[in-house]
Amino acid sequence: MSEHANLLRRHRAVMPSWMALNYQDPIEIVGGKGNRVTDAEGETYLDFFTGILTNMIGYDVPEVREAVERQLATGVVHTSTAYLLRGQVELAEKIARLSGIPDAKVFFANSGTEANETALLLAAYARRSDQVLAMRQSYHGRSFGATGITGNRAWTNLSYSPLNVHFLHGADRHLPQFAGMSDEAYVDACVQDLRHVLATATGGDVAALIAEPIQGVGGFTMAPDGLFAAYKEVLDEAGILFISDEVQTAWGRTGQGFWGIDNHGVTPDMMTFAKGLGNGFAVGGVVARGELMDALHAVGLSTFGGNPISMAAANATLDYVLDHDLQANAAKQGATIIGGLRDASARFPVVKDVRGKGLMFAIELADPETGEPSSPLAAALMEAARERGLLVGKGGLYGNVVRMAPPLTLTDAEALEGLGILIASLESVTADAAAKAATGKTA
Repeated sequence: MSEHANLLRRHRAVMPSWMALNYQDPIEIVGGKGNRVTDAEGETYLDFFTGILTNMIGYDVPEVREAVERQLATGVVHTSTAYLLRGQVELAEKIARLSGIPDAKVFFANSGTEANETALLLAAYARRSDQVLAMRQSYHGRSFGATGITGNRAWTNLSYSPLNVHFLHGADRHLPQFAGMSDEAYVDACVQDLRHVLATATGGDVAALIAEPIQGVGGFTMAPDGLFAAYKEVLDEAGILFISDEVQTAWGRTGQGFWGIDNHGVTPDMMTFAKGLGNGFAVGGVVARGELMDALHAVGLSTFGGNPISMAAANATLDYVLDHDLQANAAKQGATIIGGLRDASARFPVVKDVRGKGLMFAIELADPETGEPSSPLAAALMEAARERGLLVGKGGLYGNVVRMAPPLTLTDAEALEGLGILIASLESVTADAAAKAATGKTA
């Protein structure tokens, strides 16, 4: 048995069966430089999924590495939030300023799941209610509370939740009742539905709406720009808070705004963040109006939140994003790739949709004969891209979406390289699908 096969055997022996691995023959990544990674077999890949949108500015970035090494050299890896943490204060100041939220304060945790739990706690306490609005097809984490507000059965293990949750429309224009609607008509229909839900299904004292500006696990589905501004007008009438889950959409990734919610022209009461901020180091958090953050009466802390090592990495990462105007680069490179995919998509009957903003884009796959969502075709496209040296991800309500979020440092040449690989991979998948269809008809 090869060392690779033995590692896979050991993994399956001690890891949960529900902890999925990408690819039929999973890979072990052992090295990274720039926007590329190398596996244990010596194969190198251009990385368009970045550890699930986490290695935001690529691998082995000197500015991040050196910041972490400086902190390590002090001998202090951890103190806890019971002590003053300079890096935590400095990062909080930056995020509060960038948030646009009045009198903002920041609390750091370790992940997006923890961040969303904190935001829900703040909202429930402020409104004295366990009622929460969330979006269909959403994903907000793997904890008990976060699972309860996740509108995707594939990621929900339990039918019960500590929260009383009602799910809204907004990213489901594929449904027949919305077919052919303009953005304006769809937004109006969603707003009317929100009013109806508040009038019929809630007790009138809803705590908050939590929503992803672009749904991550949902396959990068998204509401039309302006929907959440329209929703917030209704929420404000009832005093309901609005939480924007920016775990995947923050830091300029969409190219059109520093935060994903910027596309909707509205400032939320709270935003949650994680993933890319630490460029691979564990960090998450909430930025919220000060009155909401300060309202909790019980003592609280986060043992590892604000950790000196993570704060060093996050400060360096955020500074790098701002100093190099990576939001503009996301817009530029995203336009190249998304535009190229859309131009080519007419040649591929397996492609149902190409969507995205900036360096957050997806290809939705469907059976060319029936038009039904096809998870096998998405898996085939992942394998075809990997064979050609490109790593991508998968998602969507039906598992039929290949989703991609390259590092914000992607170069012109790398954008064209990745686009070329995707088109070649689509050609291969389309040809295979046609051959299988022909064989089936012959049989």
